[in-house]
Amino acid sequence: MNKFVLELKQKAICAKYGSDFSPLSDNDMIAIAIDTIGKQPISGRRELRVTDNLDEITWFIYCGEYSSDDDFFQPLHVSHLESLLPMVMPYLALMEGFGFVIDNEGYEDVWCFAHQA
Repeated sequence: MNKFVLELKQKAICAKYGSDFSPLSDNDMIAIAIDTIGKQPISGRRELRVTDNLDEITWFIYCGEYSSDDDFFQPLHVSHLESLLPMVMPYLALMEGFGFVIDNEGYEDVWCFAHQA
């Protein structure tokens, strides 16, 4: 998906759910449970930053069931995510404090669990 189309989709998702448009850059890092790719549903959560470190991971994405194992998530540049999970790309401009659950059947649930002060 080209950047212009992606930005339009991201802005539409943000508007639909009342989020500021807060896109990531290609060099931003996310955390993904690589071993879960292919399972359903797909869940993501953008955590609130606790520091001003812009290299800090804020998006955590997994498919299927969550695990609290220490090695469940692996860091990844967001630029690699489109080839692994293109369905999540429109949601990644939701601001910190938002989460989503989507699946291949068209299910979509987006919520805000916290607002940054």
